[in-house]
Amino acid sequence: MKNILKLISISLVSLFVTFSFANASSGVFKLSHDLGFGKDTNLDAITKGRLFQVVIMTQNRLVRKDLKGVTSPELATDWSGNADATEWTFNLRKGVKFHDGSDFDAEDVKYSLMRVKDPEIGSPAKKSMSAVTDIEVVDSHTVKIKLNTSFADFPLLLTDYRLRMIPNGSGDTIGKTGIGTGPFMVDKFDAEGTTILKANPDYWEGAPKLAEVHVIAIPDGQARIQALLTGQIDMNRYVPFNQKKIFDGNSKFNVSVIPTGNWRGMVMRTDVAPFDDPRVRKAVRIAVDRQELVDLVMAGAATVSCDTPVAPSDQYRMKKNCPPQPATAKKLLAEAGYPDGIDFTIHVSTKEPTWPTIAEVLQQQFAKANIRADIQMTPSKSYWNETWMKKAVAMTRWNERPADSILHEAYHSEAKWNESFYKSASFDKNLADARGELNFSKRKAAYINAQKTLWEESGTMIPYHVSRLVVTSSRVKNLDEVEYFSIRWHTVSVQ
Repeated sequence: MKNILKLISISLVSLFVTFSFANASSGVFKLSHDLGFGKDTNLDAITKGRLFQVVIMTQNRLVRKDLKGVTSPELATDWSGNADATEWTFNLRKGVKFHDGSDFDAEDVKYSLMRVKDPEIGSPAKKSMSAVTDIEVVDSHTVKIKLNTSFADFPLLLTDYRLRMIPNGSGDTIGKTGIGTGPFMVDKFDAEGTTILKANPDYWEGAPKLAEVHVIAIPDGQARIQALLTGQIDMNRYVPFNQKKIFDGNSKFNVSVIPTGNWRGMVMRTDVAPFDDPRVRKAVRIAVDRQELVDLVMAGAATVSCDTPVAPSDQYRMKKNCPPQPATAKKLLAEAGYPDGIDFTIHVSTKEPTWPTIAEVLQQQFAKANIRADIQMTPSKSYWNETWMKKAVAMTRWNERPADSILHEAYHSEAKWNESFYKSASFDKNLADARGELNFSKRKAAYINAQKTLWEESGTMIPYHVSRLVVTSSRVKNLDEVEYFSIRWHTVSVQ
């Protein structure tokens, strides 16, 4: 009898140990970043230099988009607006802790969001938050956000991937600590080397399946491909479609094609001749064969855009056809005083792997409209600091944002990241009217009208919104096939 009891006891202990091991965080997941902001790279989500590959895993938002793209609760459990949508009340999730052990509460929310508006920080997200005048702490887990206008879509704005919650008063240190409420905690921050994240065992959605995440700086696009092929990293979300054949049918890799609202394009500074004339800007843009770019650069895996930054899936997206019009482009140039066409240089780097190819195709397409473009390669490591918003013509890329956010952030006259230096009082008023319109149909019409204005006057040529070719090592499991900022990182595992 004693032997039987002993056998049962040993079996139970063995079962417990096996169960515990199976449910413990384990394995290391490795990914890369392009060191896009060089020495300014940091873990403060609202700054220009934010290392978003880290902050999306360490810090949560109040509101997020779910796997179907629907606005859903995150650190806020629910919300409601008053009759004219000038005040929004958010109820907060209870029992959530920051990585330093402190409790998440309403004071943290007020601090995190109002900090975005601080002019000394100069956050690129400041313009998106311009409607917020005050945040009232109703109680420890309730806030009331007050606006200077009616804003029926305000909760959608809070899905912006930069609007992360940090501990009250942590602004001076957050750039190095990255402390948040997310599934992973910063163990070691090394922007130019390897940043190491550890699993947060107390994460409010459940302990992560992974024990560690390593985020490795690899500035060059082709070097990131080689890193994936050799096992140095486990995921690359920036694989050019012309390299898809390398991974197709290879049992060592998983390949997914994911539609996104991210875009690639070419930006002209509207404050520099000859691009200070809207006729010249439009001539350049309508000379482009966008479908040819989609076919040649993206192997068909992208959605044509008629220079609107609004995502294809967004409810406010302008629907328009825009075939190439080289003859009309020549006419516009002649009207602007350039009967023999124009010459300029496109500044390119391998920071974004597809930029050189895009530029080469554009060069050939422009020639049909008497537009002569040279291509100049610039260093990848310093591209954002020394080329972008510095040169008259350069390549650009943006991640998906809600319509209101991207239209404000990229084109409003006072926006910090107005990369084309576009200034239009009527366009700014159009955006203000859209925010304050409570009727959905009228609000949609206002946002579409803003996009129509960009089609006529914009300095940004946006040929398409990309479908992302995501390649992972076959040992990676449970990675949601959605855009980057909706992935449930705590569910990802490695064999």
